[in-house]
Amino acid sequence: MSTQTEVLTRFREIVAIDGWDATWKEQVTPWEKWDGGEIQPPLRNVIESDRVEWPRQGQALVPGCGRGNDARFIATSLGLKVTGIDISPTAVEAAQQETPHDNVSFRVGDFFAPTDEQFDLIYDYTFFVALPPSMRPEWGRQMAKLVKTGGFLITLVFPIDPQVDYGPPFFVRPNHYEEVLGSVWEKVIDEVPAAISPSHVGRERIIVWKRL
Repeated sequence: MSTQTEVLTRFREIVAIDGWDATWKEQVTPWEKWDGGEIQPPLRNVIESDRVEWPRQGQALVPGCGRGNDARFIATSLGLKVTGIDISPTAVEAAQQETPHDNVSFRVGDFFAPTDEQFDLIYDYTFFVALPPSMRPEWGRQMAKLVKTGGFLITLVFPIDPQVDYGPPFFVRPNHYEEVLGSVWEKVIDEVPAAISPSHVGRERIIVWKRL
């Protein structure tokens, strides 16, 4: 059985040579193995809590949606119409083959593509860390364009591991999000989650931002 390090090394090799879609085609998707295909407990807890006045109608976006579990959970919990996008056609096909939901759609898409769409909620879990750090400022600018005034961005910061100069996932700290989001956001939650997956202990933080 391959170790976590060996799987990550193979995953990075595939991304570097053949791109993200190849990782899905070859079923080298380590996050699925370690997360068990489950909704991350911090997302479940923050959505189901009354700490934030979440929108109950409108549109949500999950970039880098993968198999789409998070998108379906948000739609079921909040009643939003959720779009999941992924750069991998194989991932989108996998998402579409899962249990359908009337308020969820999936498509192959580029998060950075120009668009007039805006959303009441965006959820980022491992999308930020999948991007080379040089792309993070553009991520921040695009988030400011995509989230409506008064809307929310949920960032589940993971993995908070010792610094390395390679990826994905690339080295991340919570302040890296703040540096590129700028002054048009207000933090409404910023904490180490109370409920957390065993493999995420000591490596995760949840931050909820409100667009000003």
